[in-house]
Amino acid sequence: MGIFDRVAKTGRPDAGAATQEVSGPEASAGQLLEQGMEFEQQGQPEEALRCYDTAISLMPELARAHFNRGTILLDRGDAQQALEAFTQAVRYKPESAGAHFNLGAAYSRLDQHEAAVPAYREALALKPEFAEAEMALGAALEELGQDEAAVASYRRALEINPAYTEAYDKLVKVLNQSKRFDELADTYRQMLETDPHNADWLNNLGAVQRKLGRFKDSAASFRRAVAADPQDALAHNNLGATLRTLGQLTEAVDSYRRALDIRPNFIEAHHNLGNLLSELGDADSAVSSYRQALEINPDFAESLTAMGAVFQTQGKFDEAVELHQHALAIRPDYAQAHSNLGNALQDLGQLESSLKSTRRALELQPDFTEAHNSLLFVHNYLADQPVPHLLAQARRFGEVIARRARPTLAWDNPPDPQRRLRVGFVSGDFCIHPVGYFLDGVFAALASHAASLELFCYPTRTCDDELSQRLKACCHAWHPVVGLSDEHVAELIRDDGIDILIDLSGHTAYNRLPVFAWKPAPVQLSWLGYFATTGVQAMDYLLADPWTLPASEESSFTEKIWRLPETRLCFTPPRTDVTVSPLPALTNSYVTFGCFNNLTKMNDAVVALWAQILNAVPASRLFLKARQLQQASAQREVIARFAAHGIEPGRLILEDYVPRENYLAAYQKVDIALDPFPYPGGTTTVEALWMGVPVLTLTGERFLSRQGVGLMMNAGLAEWVAADPDDYLARAVEHAGDLQKLATLRAGLRSQVITSPIFDAPRFAKHFEAALRGMWQAWWAQNSAPSTKARDER
Repeated sequence: MGIFDRVAKTGRPDAGAATQEVSGPEASAGQLLEQGMEFEQQGQPEEALRCYDTAISLMPELARAHFNRGTILLDRGDAQQALEAFTQAVRYKPESAGAHFNLGAAYSRLDQHEAAVPAYREALALKPEFAEAEMALGAALEELGQDEAAVASYRRALEINPAYTEAYDKLVKVLNQSKRFDELADTYRQMLETDPHNADWLNNLGAVQRKLGRFKDSAASFRRAVAADPQDALAHNNLGATLRTLGQLTEAVDSYRRALDIRPNFIEAHHNLGNLLSELGDADSAVSSYRQALEINPDFAESLTAMGAVFQTQGKFDEAVELHQHALAIRPDYAQAHSNLGNALQDLGQLESSLKSTRRALELQPDFTEAHNSLLFVHNYLADQPVPHLLAQARRFGEVIARRARPTLAWDNPPDPQRRLRVGFVSGDFCIHPVGYFLDGVFAALASHAASLELFCYPTRTCDDELSQRLKACCHAWHPVVGLSDEHVAELIRDDGIDILIDLSGHTAYNRLPVFAWKPAPVQLSWLGYFATTGVQAMDYLLADPWTLPASEESSFTEKIWRLPETRLCFTPPRTDVTVSPLPALTNSYVTFGCFNNLTKMNDAVVALWAQILNAVPASRLFLKARQLQQASAQREVIARFAAHGIEPGRLILEDYVPRENYLAAYQKVDIALDPFPYPGGTTTVEALWMGVPVLTLTGERFLSRQGVGLMMNAGLAEWVAADPDDYLARAVEHAGDLQKLATLRAGLRSQVITSPIFDAPRFAKHFEAALRGMWQAWWAQNSAPSTKARDER
């Protein structure tokens, strides 16, 4: 209540805090009043009080003595006695604005705000231009939770005195607490009119504009702040965060480093720089930044779990788990760390523990989209998940992101059914990545359809390799959206006039599904990178084929199903010159089964069935190659899981993932590939086929679990599709028992699949374009009324 101390002191000479004319028998009381005031000026409040007390004993109606006495009592913290003194001052001088004001101050000091409000209002009735009273009234109303009335009082105080800094401070505080950010931004702009170079106000304005999603304005404010005070490390850090959101990543790195030049122990700037470097793919530098943050504060949970997430991308899963657990020991309710721990445990195949951590993250933060993604994704690895439960989980995600979006309800796109279409693709995998391998040949084929299609790409992570360069060359435009807000990305897509927007990620890493909730394009569909419903109501279609999604399963999707006539997947032949070797079993005298899938797909049912196969095929081996196997702990666990089924360690070949050329060459050691379930291979399957290795897959009921079926049927390998686990075992034994037939198949398999639908990009591109045209014409049929707004033909 320091504001009242100051006003109470300056209130005594205020007009209305009346002095009395004294003469005759009253002269002694008046003289004591004057003497008391002199003592106050000399800094002797106790002597002044004695004078006022004596004056009041001689003349009880002497209002000024009561008033002055009250101010001394209030200054020294005796609010109750001050209240009594001001009550007497008001009694004897009801027309005194100052007396009513200080009466309110005493009530406020005693936390009796309901009583303070009418006292302040009476002061204002007597003196309407009393800025301090308006300010104090606002504070009392704020204490009573009447924020709207408090804001009005603060604004009125500023109308009376535009330079009233304390009123601005109170006003911005209540506006911020009530999240009235538009008004808060306006207030800071008004403040800056009085002091245009106030770095603190500029910094605060930038922060508010950032909350409002006005990132360009925010960056401009932060730039003004650092220009006003080049040594303001906080402003440099905030500028870096906003530039990152705007996708100006190099400049953002520079801003963070400038902040650290000024303040080397700025832990948040170290952490933010680490996050950005991680986003840029510079894992080692990111870890270095996190370590510097942790040198400043070893218990900085944010950097602990962020560094764990980087370790996970490097395949250091045990270290990642340890860091996430350390972060949670420090902050048990840290949702991000629970989510990160869930992701790391998922990669280690500890799915129940992964689910537990992810669910805890969502308990703590129900709108945590990253954790929702993880929860939905981990269900892909689990068998026997009730479809209604999976659909409900996906819908819940869709509801969360829909609440944050303001979807477009009308588009400027000309609804001409035959015109050239602008097709946008959103993904974090336009690079050396399984999704990139599927896109490579397809994009090249689609680029030859330039008269009917224009391709636009919106990369959601930074990557620049030979594959991304090839994809970029096929596009009309390439707009990285790393760091951009969902609203900003949606605006960019609308400005590009995209007709059909395609999600390539689903609930996998780097997805931007929340952008689709803004409905920036008239037609939106999900394809390629995910094998279940997105749950996003604004997603119109999901692309399937006749093999992978039975009609009976369509009710499991929030999207409409659009089927391509043959296959939904078309792979690009590897550019690496790796030959198909002769069947290794002919020289080994034993059959080598293999699986190069993510080890998380190898659930207990898979291990049990594969162990049966090994037991049924004498001397056979199982070759597993996965990035988890770089960890000794993962190798020990695999050995133990198979040992439980009687498989000796010598029959297992365990290898880490290696560069692609060496990885493909490893298939030269494999006779038969085994597909896991219920999450079969995709990229690994087509790579095995290209290397002459047939893949035994198990039919499932779900879209995800039938991907192997679609690939095998399109490859002309129906005899490699098993109906159930018993059939899977029988077929494995049968195929392993006829090595000559297997050798013949191997020798011709590459030629067979190269001409099949799963490798024929021009053929796939024709079907793909026909599907897009069909979707567009369906939209046109619904939006071809004469009132439809149209932009000029591009």
